[in-house]
Amino acid sequence: MKAIDLAQKLSRFTKQWHPHLVAQGDSLQVFLSKIEGEFIMHAHENGDELFIVLEGAMEMRFKDRVVPVKEGQIILVPRGVEHCPRTAPGKPAHLLVVEPLGTTHTGNVEHERTVKEYERI
Repeated sequence: MKAIDLAQKLSRFTKQWHPHLVAQGDSLQVFLSKIEGEFIMHAHENGDELFIVLEGAMEMRFKDRVVPVKEGQIILVPRGVEHCPRTAPGKPAHLLVVEPLGTTHTGNVEHERTVKEYERI
């Protein structure tokens, strides 16, 4: 076990909407992700998903509402709830995402943005 320098890890990539694995346990996986614009509406049937905004701001869009999430805030999306993270155009955000091991970041949706293999940094 050792501490992970998130700023150093974030400096290693630029690609948007492409999670990078920074930690993995027996039941959890932890990703860093850079986002800008809108993702796709999706759900995760196998577990909850925790988003921590490290830099910038985002909105989590649900079917019936939109929840703003600012730098230093978190949002927990329960299992099975459709959601879509997004930022204002031209306003990127950096996220730490924690979810059950084996979760695909596009959940129940196969999309051109679906990442099959996560790079560990």
